[in-house]
Amino acid sequence: MSSVPPRQPPTLYAPWERGHLARPRAGWSLTAERVVKSPEGLDLTALLDRIESEMGSADSVVQWTMNSTLAEIGIHFPKLRKRALAIGETLGIYRDYPVSKGCTSPFAPIWINAMVSRQG
Repeated sequence: MSSVPPRQPPTLYAPWERGHLARPRAGWSLTAERVVKSPEGLDLTALLDRIESEMGSADSVVQWTMNSTLAEIGIHFPKLRKRALAIGETLGIYRDYPVSKGCTSPFAPIWINAMVSRQG
């Protein structure tokens, strides 16, 4: 059984996916945290599928947390890194985000590569 809620019908969505933007934002934030801390049971490929198909049209506050999930998958799962990088490049979200000197860009490909290079 997958931990990724189905796309249709909406009545089967997890409660955090319905209603106000705070719910999906919180849901994706919790998902990003779970990707790092306890990914057992998560269908990471299905999460990447959803991110790829939905992040481009999501509200900006939801995009931010979806992007975090994308980056965490790319950082922590080498077998999925190439796909996470490709999704980030294709979507281009945060590509031109202004970043202060010494900070890491939220553009997923830059973020992923920066964190992986720090892992040694």
